[in-house]
Amino acid sequence: MIRVLIVDDHPLIRSGLIHILQQEPDFYPPGEAENSDQALQRIEEKPWDVIVLDVAMPGRSGLETLSEIKRLHPRLPVLIMSMHSEERFAIRAIKAGASGYINKNEAAPELVRAIRRILSGRKYVSAALAEVMAKAIESGEDRLPHETLSNREYHVVCGIAAGKSVSEIAEETTLSAKTIST
Repeated sequence: MIRVLIVDDHPLIRSGLIHILQQEPDFYPPGEAENSDQALQRIEEKPWDVIVLDVAMPGRSGLETLSEIKRLHPRLPVLIMSMHSEERFAIRAIKAGASGYINKNEAAPELVRAIRRILSGRKYVSAALAEVMAKAIESGEDRLPHETLSNREYHVVCGIAAGKSVSEIAEETTLSAKTIST
C-alpha cells in the first residue's frame, strides 16, 4: 500500500487530489497538510512513501519546505506540484532534491503515473518540461540572472516583485529585515 502526504494550502485542491488517489486500489487514504509546519509535523508522526508538495504556500515556500524535508529525510521522494509553468520552477525544484515536478493542469491519471514513477526510483518530468530541458542543452543557452539565485534569494525577489515590504518578507521567511535587505 502506498502512503501519500498531500501538502497544499487550498482545501479544494487537497480534497480533489485525495479523491483522485482514493480511486487507486493500492493507495492508503492520503494524508494532508495545509502548510510547511503541518507537513513537517506529519512527516515526523508517521512514515510516508511520497510527498506531493505545492510550490507556492504562505509562509515557508514549497522549495524551502523541500530543502527541510531533504535535510531530515534525504531518501523521501517529493513530487513538486504547481500551477506555474515548468520553466519557472521545475529545474530549480529538481536541483533542490525533488523527485519530479507536475503542473496542476495535468489530468488525474498523470498524477498517479508521476507518483508511481517516482516510487520506482526514477525522476518524473512532463513531456513539455523534457522538451524545454533538451532545447536548453542543445542550444547551450546561458542561464538568466534569476536562475543563478538560491531558493531563498529567489523567494525574496519574488516577494519584492509582488510588492511586499522588506518587513513582510522577513516575517514570512523568519529572517531579519537586515538579511532581507542584503
